[in-house]
Amino acid sequence: MAANSRLAVAVHALAWLACHGRAFSCSREIAASVATNPVVIRRLLAQLVRAGIVEASHGAKGGFRLARPAGRISLHDVYAAVEEGGFFALRARVSDTCPVASRMNSILNGVFARVEARALPELKRTSLADVVDAIGRVA
Repeated sequence: MAANSRLAVAVHALAWLACHGRAFSCSREIAASVATNPVVIRRLLAQLVRAGIVEASHGAKGGFRLARPAGRISLHDVYAAVEEGGFFALRARVSDTCPVASRMNSILNGVFARVEARALPELKRTSLADVVDAIGRVA
């Protein structure tokens, strides 16, 4: 069972764009860096375009680039644009006859809400520029 990586992939793609300045980058280039399919990147970037984080240009020299400076994009902005339903997913279908299964979602809802409430402020404090700066320190 794989963890949801939409936020991580979106931040990776945005860091790629930030590192490439104002030039438009194609989804194929970004996908190669992320090690995923260009379709996955295009779908995520489409959500980021709708959120005003990325802009797109069509045509032979088209692609994607940041719509605003990396310092003005918080990881919370990215999270809000690409995540659906929060950090954690609950099982949609559970057994009503099992005493454990029938109570698990309500128990975990409270736990997950508390965890998310602590995580969201950190996402708000951290900008894409912080991520890009950290990439520079890794080398």
